[in-house]
Amino acid sequence: MFFCTKCGLCCRNIDKIPELAEFHKGDGVCIHLSDDNLCDIYSIRPDICNVEKMFELNYKAMMSKEEYEKMNMEGCRVLQGK
Repeated sequence: MFFCTKCGLCCRNIDKIPELAEFHKGDGVCIHLSDDNLCDIYSIRPDICNVEKMFELNYKAMMSKEEYEKMNMEGCRVLQGK
């Protein structure tokens, strides 16, 4: 299972994700990101914001779940500057 650190950086950089254009404030921050770095619409968030669902819908035929989770964790590390 994908482990989220809840740093909020993915939700602070949505201007780089065309599928999330309608959620963009104009500064790269999602309109649904709360002050405590949680999603205000978590239970109904877009599929692209759901790591598990995106694997099932788009990546399952291309790679293992482990590979996909590693790819997502690498994206987190890049955003966190690690």
